Amino acid sequence: MSWLESEIKRIENSRKSKQRTAAMYFAAGIVIALVAFIILSVLWPPVSTGSVKVIRIEGEINPGNSPNGANSEYIGSLIRNAADDPLVEVIVLRIDSQGGVMAAGEEIIADVEYAKTKKPVITSMGAMATSAAYHISAHTDRIFASPDTTTAGIGVIMTFLDKSRAYDREGVVFEPIKSVESKDAGSDYRALTASEKKYLQSYIDASGEYFINDILAQRPNVKREDIDDARIIRGEDAIEKGLVDEIGNLYQAIEYAKNCKNIIGKEAAKTAEVTSD
Repeated sequence: MSWLESEIKRIENSRKSKQRTAAMYFAAGIVIALVAFIILSVLWPPVSTGSVKVIRIEGEINPGNSPNGANSEYIGSLIRNAADDPLVEVIVLRIDSQGGVMAAGEEIIADVEYAKTKKPVITSMGAMATSAAYHISAHTDRIFASPDTTTAGIGVIMTFLDKSRAYDREGVVFEPIKSVESKDAGSDYRALTASEKKYLQSYIDASGEYFINDILAQRPNVKREDIDDARIIRGEDAIEKGLVDEIGNLYQAIEYAKNCKNIIGKEAAKTAEVTSD
């Protein structure tokens, strides 16, 4: 073997030796880290204090799946995901909304009812939770509000803008081609007819009656005369009227939620005892 061949072989052996040493150190590091993790897990096991999922319903309630705003499909997906998540024990809805589209609120209510079959759902009201926002709250297991939270406002409204006189002054003429006379009812270029007003009033009356009756069913301590004029009510007064359960902010609602499995279980047991008697 020549000197050059011998030198090349020596360099290759040295490189392999360094690679083996590095691999041994790497393996040893992994073993040490694993052993340390096991020891720490035994000495300081993770303590479960219960996972609380906060879901925000803020702004006007509308149908849709956009994450920007209180859109029923998007909010509903958050609620259902939290309901199906085994790591979430309680859901807190942080509601700060003036209400919105009643049907959109009803969609969220359906998801709240789904969640309640699996775990408690608590409401924490912000500055305002009225109309459809209160409707959602009424379907949860417990409602927190601040003393000056604006709530209730239980009613339904439909508005139409009649610009026909302004259009007449400007010489603007509309010529709708329609299959039936009332197809354009509510258009801003003409007033509603007497029969259209009568029909729409019956429509609103039926919706409002459903709204009130559902609130009374969810909140049995509420008196009809306290809510059937769609008045807004302060949070502090809402407790006296049975619309709200406790005065407290978001963090107090979360603190309650951490223990509410036991609390709600005890309340259910008391109710069962009263019923059996």
